[in-house]
Amino acid sequence: MAEDKKTGAALQEKNESGNVFRSYNYVGTKETVAYLFNDWSNTFNISGYSGRFIWDVVKIDFGIQAIVGLFTGVWDVINDIFISAVVDNTRTRIGKFRPYLVMMQIPLSFIGLLWWFEPYFFPNTAGTYIPKLIFHFVFGVITETAGTFTGIAKAGYMSTITPNPNERVRLITLAELLTGYMGEDMPRYIFGFMYDMVSTGKWQIKMRSIFMGMGVSCAMISSAFTFWFFLQSDERVPQSLERPDLKAGFKAIVTNYPVLLMTLSDFLAGFGVGTSQDNYWIDVFGGASMINTAKALVSAISAPVGSISYAFVAPLRKRFSSKFLWVGSDFYGDMVTLGFFGLGMINKNYLKLKPMLIGYGFTEFFGKLLFGVNKVINADLWNEATGVAKSLVAKLQGIFMGTINNFVMKKVGYVQGLKIGTQSEKTKFWLFALSTVIPFLTSILGIVPKMLWPINKKKRAQMYYELSERRSKMVSDYVDSVNENTGNETV
Repeated sequence: MAEDKKTGAALQEKNESGNVFRSYNYVGTKETVAYLFNDWSNTFNISGYSGRFIWDVVKIDFGIQAIVGLFTGVWDVINDIFISAVVDNTRTRIGKFRPYLVMMQIPLSFIGLLWWFEPYFFPNTAGTYIPKLIFHFVFGVITETAGTFTGIAKAGYMSTITPNPNERVRLITLAELLTGYMGEDMPRYIFGFMYDMVSTGKWQIKMRSIFMGMGVSCAMISSAFTFWFFLQSDERVPQSLERPDLKAGFKAIVTNYPVLLMTLSDFLAGFGVGTSQDNYWIDVFGGASMINTAKALVSAISAPVGSISYAFVAPLRKRFSSKFLWVGSDFYGDMVTLGFFGLGMINKNYLKLKPMLIGYGFTEFFGKLLFGVNKVINADLWNEATGVAKSLVAKLQGIFMGTINNFVMKKVGYVQGLKIGTQSEKTKFWLFALSTVIPFLTSILGIVPKMLWPINKKKRAQMYYELSERRSKMVSDYVDSVNENTGNETV
């Protein structure tokens, strides 16, 4: 009891509002700028079109793609266990994670460029052409293994640049707000225009050429800015010296209630079956219209709303609990999507360009009202409740659902290699449903654990205080151990 009172008094003394880190900022201006460019570089790509690249340019059969994805996914899970141990046991003067990020970023980027040359290596081949499938499988295993090193290192590294949770929220908010103005969506818009020009016959060049040119350019630019961030930033939060224990990780999920709820929510929502809405637009309206360009123009109208939405983050976090914002933003987004589906089902509007573009415009506007809140709250909640094994759970499920989604595309009659916009009407309906109502219905249970979230504002402040105390003790213990090993030498 006395200890509880002491802790409570310390909390009050540190900050009456419960913000125990208000006066401490660790990340300077230069590092903040580098952080912003790193965040910008993470989305400076044309990954939204990667499905189209595999389906219609490389042409890998859906069934075979499902099997390849299954094997590479299982290998990813297996090598995670061993590579995590290697990374965790790394000790250098520049940190635990930075050696992998600094030394491997550029080489891996060059290896990754081969992805875009695959249709040049195997031009005009069937989706079941054996040499192409072997290359695709081997290349996937190699890049998955190499990427695991940087993926694990980067995930750990981003949590070490500041021990201040409020500064972390500030960085997340700045990145989400400003990177849009920095042009992170430009590759998608530019490539969408190029895709339209080729698919409508206005440009007489091969689709593989625009994929290769844009994919390579984005990868080089993105890699350069990510590498710059790794050079400019520092690891500031001391990490555990213990080797990651997979069994302990699963135990942490079960015994840590917030971690359990977050993991369970993601797990239940992860059973969503569906496809990207871009596939619906391209396969229903592409070929006869500049659909990607039209969507970009419609979306641009409501773009300022997305930026304005970040102004809602601070007052809403102050007024409402994380639980309310987490559940509310999820439910709100689902209702917007269902509204779009309802519009499409009226008189088969999903086959009519004009009403669906208008509906898309309203969907974009209403969706962006809580865009900033949803992005920041979700990112910050995972920082409040992190678990060793949560990524493994997500990967296992991702392997399973990736296989299911490939077989679903085959089941609904999607024919690879057809001229864009010429799929059957039945397939077009399923593409619409698979990008709207079906993902909602198959992932709806994910909202249930969110309603049980136990951390209120007072509890969060207590957690951050206790976390700061533990980190201070870790630093003190580390310094003491160094002094003992060096014989308490002084200069």
